[in-house]
Amino acid sequence: MKVRLTREPLLAALQSASAVVPARSPKPVLSNVKLEAQGTSAVLSATDLEVGIRIDLEGVEVGAAGAVLLPSGRLMAIVRESQPGTVFDIQSDGTAAVVKATRSEFRLPAEDPLEFPSVATFPSEACFELSQPLVRELVRRTVFSTDNESSRYALGGVLLELAAQGSAASVIAVGTDGRRLAKMEGPAAVKDGVPAEAQPIVPARAMQLIERCLGDASMPVQVAVRTSEILVKTGPTTISARLVEGRFPRWRDVFPDRPDAAKVNIVAGPLLVAVRQAAIVTSEQSKGVDFAFDPGQLVLSGRSAESGESRIELPIEHAGQAVKIKLDPRFMSEFLRVLDGAATVTVELTDAQSACVCRTDDGYGYVIMPLAAD
Repeated sequence: MKVRLTREPLLAALQSASAVVPARSPKPVLSNVKLEAQGTSAVLSATDLEVGIRIDLEGVEVGAAGAVLLPSGRLMAIVRESQPGTVFDIQSDGTAAVVKATRSEFRLPAEDPLEFPSVATFPSEACFELSQPLVRELVRRTVFSTDNESSRYALGGVLLELAAQGSAASVIAVGTDGRRLAKMEGPAAVKDGVPAEAQPIVPARAMQLIERCLGDASMPVQVAVRTSEILVKTGPTTISARLVEGRFPRWRDVFPDRPDAAKVNIVAGPLLVAVRQAAIVTSEQSKGVDFAFDPGQLVLSGRSAESGESRIELPIEHAGQAVKIKLDPRFMSEFLRVLDGAATVTVELTDAQSACVCRTDDGYGYVIMPLAAD
């Protein structure tokens, strides 16, 4: 195998692939990336057997077709420490790989490419198509609510509900750790036919990798779901991930229909500042903040035996009955941080024992279970 390629696309591909290459593995071969060349194109791939990535490299000159395994960490160091615009010649004779530039040459041990697990390609069949900005929000607004430490494996992933009717389609992403739940929804489209409805649970780290690999905002993101795997194509990159097993909670039951609930509109930015201020004196033992929704103002109070007390007042448009609820300030802050500071949040409340439901007008919903009052 022999290829010539430039530094910048190779470095970008290695940076994406490095998120998949395992730091430790009982299979040493997985510490490599695989470079395959055929015709006029080349593909860089990596996998840890749970998540895989394939990246079509740009600006490649193929001298001889073939494949080679390259140690990910050393190749990354070689490329990163080279000058911008450097052109690399990479070739393999089956026993070693040679990485050569104008004034440098590295000979690296090369394992058998046939021992490297195959990484799935995106199928040529009906799939869902989502806009890149929506996918970014689906990830940012749900992943933080997942729980990778729970014995309930389904809580370690994001549920994607994909449905299509004709050319129209929709997507809902849900993440929860059992104490709070985030839900984001938006429109989708279909490509090459009408795919079957699917509800995969995608590992949180795979969702984060998808966001990391998003490119041009105008480029659509294609999603295909198989029995135990999801494949996502964004630009030159295809990501595959084994689905999380288990039963996801009945999340729709968490968004109750409460026509009598008090609804208060608050701007996200000032509310985030107030929550962070109130939380300054809280501790692990006394981590709750009291939210008192009074006519005309919201009063946030925190306290702990070792740190003292806080009282933060925030003017609000609320003329209804006073409602007080105790919430974990970290849960509220994480929700507010993924919103634009000027966004308006509608907070729905009934009493101190019932869930606090927050909504925005762009399809985002968030539920926080209250803490026990002192």
